[in-house]
Amino acid sequence: MRRLVTGGGTAGHVYPALAIVEALLSNEEWATKREDVAWVGSADSIEERILARQQWTFHPIPVGALRGVNPKAALHNLGRMREGYRRSRELVARWRPHAVLATGGYVSVPLVLAARAASCPSLVFLPDMQPGLAVRLLSRFAQRVAVSFESVADRFPRRKVVVSGYPVRQSLQGIDKKKARDALNLAYRLPTLLVFGGSRGAHSINEAVSGVLEPLLTIAQVVHISGVEDYGALDSLRENLPSNLRSRYHLFSYMYEKMPDALAAATLAVARAGAATLGELPAVGLPAVLVPYPYAGQHQQLNAEYLAGNGAAVIVRDADLGRRVLLVVTELLADPERLRSMSASARALAVPEAATTVARELFSLAYDRL
Repeated sequence: MRRLVTGGGTAGHVYPALAIVEALLSNEEWATKREDVAWVGSADSIEERILARQQWTFHPIPVGALRGVNPKAALHNLGRMREGYRRSRELVARWRPHAVLATGGYVSVPLVLAARAASCPSLVFLPDMQPGLAVRLLSRFAQRVAVSFESVADRFPRRKVVVSGYPVRQSLQGIDKKKARDALNLAYRLPTLLVFGGSRGAHSINEAVSGVLEPLLTIAQVVHISGVEDYGALDSLRENLPSNLRSRYHLFSYMYEKMPDALAAATLAVARAGAATLGELPAVGLPAVLVPYPYAGQHQQLNAEYLAGNGAAVIVRDADLGRRVLLVVTELLADPERLRSMSASARALAVPEAATTVARELFSLAYDRL
């Protein structure tokens, strides 16, 4: 059975789709081969880079944001969306998919609309605690809407909704901490602080951590995923560290295949609260200091409140991070019992069968079309 998959803009839209496709491919009864799956996304995007490394068939289409931009840019992007829809119509006609999977982002819109025009069923997955504009729009045209949490189900027509949990990659499940630290050349007996800001990095997190880097390195080894823009400045900072601390600072602009190792190796994370945190932190039982991005609507704040409310994280406002990050991290690393409790609370939120649940729904849609 042929599927087209779309979703992008951030890694949080890509990795759940990969997890669902992994589940499809792993079950012979669902009659899906790797060559039966193709991806639709933006050119020169995070989704294209991730999928190219895994050698998936990828079809780029033009898209653009319609919210949060000036009127001239919105008009230009509307033209790009129209062209993206035209190309999606052509792709659907040529590929003749049995079903479409969409995980959000503006790039999802043209393909789901094109599938609807061709009477091809689609399933939309919402990773966050709050649906964005694209998911709210596409839920009107999709046959199924999978959500990670029961509390979000009421946002959509109940007859369409499947509460699945958050799908995570198989590589995140059952990973051994010692092997993960060995893979990253980390000392096994030192606490490990993982710092990351999502697929694009986070300047305010980078700035806050760099300001207290030396005292942080006296209490932990740091794996810092900075994003491309701040990498050069942080690399210069690393070179100027005392040699005994420099060896504890592991800087990366981005992580692809080794991200599961970084998550599993960590004792504590300092991170944004994008969609991926809702699935990946629980999958490995990783406690976190979450810093919601203040300019992303409410979804990161709601994501952070969900994890913190369940005892798996603490929240620090972006504006307060510079003066609080060292204190909060120091207090948590000095309290192993609290970290164990937070880790157990995080693991309790994991839903290992989530990818299989969504894959089963996608198979059902495709089977009904045969």
